[in-house]
Amino acid sequence: MRKRNIYLILNDIRSAHNVGSMFRTADTVGIKRIFLTGYTPRPVDRFNRPVKEIAKTALGAEKTISWEHELDVLKVIQNLKKEKVEIIALEQSPKAVDYKKVKIKNDTAFIVGNEVLGISEEIIKVVDVVAEIPMQGKLARDRSSDDKGKESLNVSVALGVALFRILDI
Repeated sequence: MRKRNIYLILNDIRSAHNVGSMFRTADTVGIKRIFLTGYTPRPVDRFNRPVKEIAKTALGAEKTISWEHELDVLKVIQNLKKEKVEIIALEQSPKAVDYKKVKIKNDTAFIVGNEVLGISEEIIKVVDVVAEIPMQGKLARDRSSDDKGKESLNVSVALGVALFRILDI
């Protein structure tokens, strides 16, 4: 059986520390390429200097994993779908399935979104699967809270949990 290619799409991530952490996780699970979309910080600035917050948490993975930047996330998704890559969004959504039930058979890209706003409905409409990690804590049960984002895991932690479970590592 041929090895599946696994990709990440990081869309509108605000924190360079989260980006670095996701590069490090990507290295541990053998991610082929990371697509940094929207305003997600890149490992190097516009002068090609290393971004210290990413380097601090990535611990070198930002130099070993192939990555590219594209402002338009929908363009990235469209191009991957042309290559027969399945797109899995990690998000809380009425259309979501429990992440423990997700099985992959083909090349796959996992997409995560902004730390507070998550993945937009526009993106949710075009992905193949929406996977959700069920939350059990008090904040998760109290969805009336004005403190959005606290009813879920940190984006880099959620990505790690999902990748290790879905990829069966």
